[in-house]
This record gives sequence, structure tokens and C-alpha cells, in this order.
Amino acid sequence: MPTPATPATPPAEAPGTRATAAGAPAAAASGAPVADSLYPYTGRFPVYGTLPERGVDRAALLAMVRQMAAEEDRKGDLGRVSGSIYSGDHDHYHFLAQAFEAFAHANVLQRDMYPSATKMESEIIAMTASLLHGDEDTNGLMTSGGTESLQTAMLVYREWARETKGITNPQVIMPVTGHPGTGKAFHYFGIEWVPAPVGDDQRCDVDFVADHIGPDTIAISGSAGTYPHGVIDPIGELGELAQRHGIGLHVDGCLGGFILPFATELGHPVEPFDFAVPGVTSISADTHKYGYAFKGTSVVLFRPKALRRHQYLVFDSWPGGAYASPGMGGSRSGGLLAATWAAMVNLGREGYRRIAADIFATADRIRDAVLAQPELHLVGDSVFNIAFGSDLLDIYHVNDALTAAGWRLNVLQRPPALHFCVTRPNTQPGVAEAFADDLTAAVRYAAGPPPAPPRSGAMYAAGATALGRGILVERIRDRIDALHELGPRG
Repeated sequence: MPTPATPATPPAEAPGTRATAAGAPAAAASGAPVADSLYPYTGRFPVYGTLPERGVDRAALLAMVRQMAAEEDRKGDLGRVSGSIYSGDHDHYHFLAQAFEAFAHANVLQRDMYPSATKMESEIIAMTASLLHGDEDTNGLMTSGGTESLQTAMLVYREWARETKGITNPQVIMPVTGHPGTGKAFHYFGIEWVPAPVGDDQRCDVDFVADHIGPDTIAISGSAGTYPHGVIDPIGELGELAQRHGIGLHVDGCLGGFILPFATELGHPVEPFDFAVPGVTSISADTHKYGYAFKGTSVVLFRPKALRRHQYLVFDSWPGGAYASPGMGGSRSGGLLAATWAAMVNLGREGYRRIAADIFATADRIRDAVLAQPELHLVGDSVFNIAFGSDLLDIYHVNDALTAAGWRLNVLQRPPALHFCVTRPNTQPGVAEAFADDLTAAVRYAAGPPPAPPRSGAMYAAGATALGRGILVERIRDRIDALHELGPRG
């Protein structure tokens, strides 16, 4: 079990423009004062707007860091957070931190100095490929996270199509449930997104995809599972289309890539979604989610592995010497490689399988708690990410009550829903039972709520009109600005 810390957008829009940041704190979503939600340490700790003339004592700084960490970990350690915190085991974190420390200072771009990086990175990639049914012609890259993995895959397909087919106006077909990280790639790399609708089961409409593959289509993108609902798109059927038309098929396994491989053997059958499916040419899987590594790591795999070379960029005439890096980044800390490698080798298949079994069992109890409420219904069908909505209640009122009871679920839209993405901290004894009790009370609250709009849904409701969406986008931009501004000085 986890070891707690000791307390001291519509289809026509690009994914990146839809709604607010998923899982934003209720205070931010409701328009509460920014200072209340973003600057809780005002008056408690100094604000450093300039370098102090004399350095601050290390012990004092570490005391501040530990105090903030203890306070901020408390809710996650109690198992009341959906997603976000995937391990929750502070003994595991300490072990990873020891591995990180050994190479924290190392720049793995300098492989002559740090050949250990080649050992660890190649083994991380190989272990991930093996888990996802890769073969001898499968290889990939480590990236800084799911967004970079998705962007790297889209860049590969753009360059491959330009170099081999002469396509200069590339299109990618992706369901509306695809992750906004891919939407960033479309925006950055000049790729036209062809948004595919989803059915009532929230899975990609394969007929739409078949009807919209054209001469400029370079790839299809599907998910396993989707962020909103945790479902697996019909990868087998998409693979058949990709093969028939000679285009790529990327599977976004950033969320499910390290847990879904254990589902079927643990009695929760899922359809094939990885390189076992003919036609799949790339997969992304986040080591920093259900891989239980530190944040800032992901793997993107390609089959055939020669695809990877299409995104290499070599500057051979730079006065500083011939320059190349394996991906979008340049300098990287060897600490993240060491910690990720240590996490995977230490857990092994048995460790991942054991944790997955606990997560699937807890997800079953969360699902049962939802189905026990006649006013609620499931949205999609996932083995680990339980999404639910209501035709009878405002689901955002339900979320208000759950938030007040100390839960942090993720708020969805189109359709309005909530999801509980089950992670290891949620598997602690009593968590699922407490959620069931609080969900019953939340439904009772939503059945007779105050006349005011729900706090956690106000911004989402505003997105129902063009004017509302414009206001919403500006509010989100304002919040991003605030994240990078100094807090009040007291």
C-alpha cells in the first residue's frame, strides 16, 4: 500500500481551445479570487522577487519546502484525488530520489561523459516496447512527458509524408476526445486536424474516419484510453484502415500504456490496442503516470523504428560544431533517466501487476457506487477511469458537494460529466467506501441544490455559447498569466 508522508471544445475547434484545464481547482473554476487559490502562502513565507543579497540558510529553505510539501500532499495521500498522483508511496519516492541524486547534475547530451545514460535510456525504451508487444523493428525515444511524445509522433508523420509522398498540406484524423497535446502539435507543425465524432460509447466513429481519408491524410490517431472517459478507441479497425491506405496510426497510450497491458490477465478483458494490432506504427506511454516514475518522463515508440529518424535534425555547419539531439530537447538531467529506470526495474512485471490488480478492484467498487445511484449513469466503459453523468441532475452540483467533502474529481464537458481516474492512493482501505457514502450525499444535495449556479460548472456552462467561450478562453489565459506572477507580499 502507498506510504503517506509524515505531515510537517466543440468539434470544429482545435483540442487546445476546448474548455478549461481539466481538473482545475474549484476555486479557480468558480472565479474565486486568484490570491485565494494560487497564493496560499501569502504572509507565511517570504516572497523573493530579486536575488537576496545574502544567501538564505539551507536549513531554513528546506524547512519551507518540507512544510509546503506536507500540506500539499495531504489530500493526495488520503486517496481523495482522481488521477494526478499515481504512486503515492513516499518510500518509493525516496528510492527514486536516491537514484535521481546520483545523476541530477549530469547532462545526458554528453554521452562521452555519461555512457550510463545510453544503458538506462535504451533499457527503458526496450522494456516499454516489450510491454506493448513491440518486435525487433520497434524502438523510440524518451521525452519530457505525454505532450512531447504526442508532438514527436505528429512531427514524424509530417516529415515522413513530406519526404516520401510529397504531402505539403498534411491532415490527421483524430477523435474529438483526443488529447490537446496532439492539438498543440497540429498548431505548431501546420497539420490540419480532421475531428472524428465519437459514438454514445465515447469511442471513435470508424465509418467517419473511413469516409474522410484523403490524399493529404498522413495518419490517424486513437487513444488507449482516452483522458475524459478512459475508453479504448477501436484500434483494430483503425489499423485496418491505416494499412489499406498506407498511412500511420498513432495510439495515445500516455494514460493507459502502463496499466492496460495487465487488464486481460487480471480478469478485465480489453481489446488489443498496441503493436499486437497490425497497422499500429507508433505508441506513446507515460512512465510518469502508471509507470510510477517521477514527473517529466514519457516514451514514444515507432514501428518500423526507421520512422524515428524523420524527426532527427542535424546542424552540420554550425560554428560550434556539428549539433544534433535525439528529440526536441537538448540538455536533459540524467536524474530522470536514472529514477525512471530504477522504478521500472525495481517494480518488475509482478509489481506492476499487483498494483494494477488493486486499481482494477477499486475501480470496480467506484463503478458500483455510481451505479447504485439511480440518478447517475456511466459515460463510457473503462476498467480504471470511471466517468459518470446524469440526465436528471446537474452533475456539477454533485461535484460541488464532493469537493466540499474533500474530493478532487475531474470535471468533463460535452457531455457534462465527472471522472474518477483510479490510482494507487485510491486503493487504500476505506477510500472507495467513503466515496460511495459521499456520493450518496452529493446526489441528495444536487437533487435540491440552492438556486445559484454550481461553483465547479460555471465556466463550463459559459462555454455553451460563442460569447461564453470567448470569455472562458480569456479567463483561462488570465489564470495562466497569474501562475507566473509574484504573489502578494503579505
